[in-house]
Amino acid sequence: METIEQQIRTFIADSILFSNNGYPLPDDASFLESGVVDSMNVMEIVTFAEKAFGIAVQDHEIVPANFDSVANLSRYIQRKKTGVA
Repeated sequence: METIEQQIRTFIADSILFSNNGYPLPDDASFLESGVVDSMNVMEIVTFAEKAFGIAVQDHEIVPANFDSVANLSRYIQRKKTGVA
């Protein structure tokens, strides 16, 4: 079974970067600063997170601390799945 980080990397590589070579950056690299995503892609990532992990993302939770890197998103998803976020 893939980890949360692996699933996020695969989604970003396939659906946003359209890459067959995987996700090229470290997990703590900022999506925005590295140019991986723009504001429209953030909504794609939100939709992916909700569907893939069975979570509900509230508007106020769509902030860089939760959605600006593989590591941040993984931690956010883990918190949501355990009811902590």
